[in-house]
Amino acid sequence: MTSQAAQRLRDAGLRVTAPRLTVLGVLAEQRGHHDVGTVTALARERLGALSTQAAYDVLHALAEAGLVRRIQPAGSPALFEIRVGDNHHHLVCRACGRVEDVDCVVGEAPCLEPSTNGAYHVDEAEVTFWGMCTDCSSDDKEHR
Repeated sequence: MTSQAAQRLRDAGLRVTAPRLTVLGVLAEQRGHHDVGTVTALARERLGALSTQAAYDVLHALAEAGLVRRIQPAGSPALFEIRVGDNHHHLVCRACGRVEDVDCVVGEAPCLEPSTNGAYHVDEAEVTFWGMCTDCSSDDKEHR
């Protein structure tokens, strides 16, 4: 992974640094959607030291370069994922906050068109579905 990650950083015009390689590695291995605290803790286990500000800086640079995706469901901290370059959306559990990827049903960006786009050329649609995950739905039924 390290040589591939290093090449991805170079291709994106970023310097190859240990924190950037580590954060990319953490997101690639953990999959899913992780907040800065989780990414920082996992990166510290590998690097020995990484400040929270450095983790924010790395994640911001990676997101700006298109190497990671930042999402922020309403009422939640920013979450980061390695899955980029496709047209997928997200399901968010109202109870526990778990986030799952949902592939676009149309397959091409944007998979939705606004009723009016004014003077915009729409190239992406970002959709967040809200509901209850199976675990929380089961817990809710048990407490009734």
